[in-house]
Amino acid sequence: MGSVSKLYILYDLVRWEEKALYDAAVRKGLYVKMLDSKDILIDLNSNGSNGSSIIYGSISEPLNGIFLQRCVSYFRNLHLTAALEAKGYSVINPFQCSMIAGNKLFAHLALIKHGVNAPRSMLAFTQDTVFKAIDALGYPVVLKPTVGSWGRLIALIRDRDAAEAVVEDREHMFPLYHIYYLQEYVRRPPRDIRAIVAGDRVLGAIYRYAGDGQWKTNMALGGRAEPCPISKELEDICIRACKAVNGEVVGVDLMEDEARGLLVHEVNPTTEFKNVARVSNSKIADEIIDYIVQRE
Repeated sequence: MGSVSKLYILYDLVRWEEKALYDAAVRKGLYVKMLDSKDILIDLNSNGSNGSSIIYGSISEPLNGIFLQRCVSYFRNLHLTAALEAKGYSVINPFQCSMIAGNKLFAHLALIKHGVNAPRSMLAFTQDTVFKAIDALGYPVVLKPTVGSWGRLIALIRDRDAAEAVVEDREHMFPLYHIYYLQEYVRRPPRDIRAIVAGDRVLGAIYRYAGDGQWKTNMALGGRAEPCPISKELEDICIRACKAVNGEVVGVDLMEDEARGLLVHEVNPTTEFKNVARVSNSKIADEIIDYIVQRE
């Protein structure tokens, strides 16, 4: 076992996962503190990582140790991680992973570059080109925001009328949503797969089935979960997906295509794993803490 002097869990929303990680660290005898990112102040001009550049609420002790990044907000996560790494701190996941995996388009590019199978996707920026992209992919097609979670603002577009309505709405939204990231609709079983990866190991996996009247499998939208066996194919593609985005602890979402096998459609750098732990009867939080200790 390695040695971690102190572990700080960064958060902006306390979910089941953050509590589980904290409890696991306590059980293993680690010095661990939960740090609300909204209360952190960093002196960007100070040198070194002796802790004096970071001010957190009423804590006066130097914050020396390793940081486990669990902020849900992509932009808060990204900027906080960048500042901490610039000061010489070790952060899991690192900046490169937060930046790439936290953006669906960047993640897709990284997966393709590293030879990881992913659904066919296209990028467009204007109303004219988005319809050309949709025609190239064919209906139905999936339109995703490049940044977002829990299945929000993902649209399944079945025909031209629906496409025109969705695109018109997006044109009146924040400029981030004028980036049209389009993905083929994969003819899969009525499920997808969520796997949790830490380093070179898949810690657990589940099938996620859509809830009544839904096509999205997100558990936040009423989906249900069943155990998924970790085959050699699943293990291999998940580990390669993790490495493709420079990740250490990630969630990998996959779909089963009859002709092409497993396709990775998302990688999550602050993954939720409550249902994987519950359904697969795996001690995911404990194994993540073990990974952090052993890597040091």
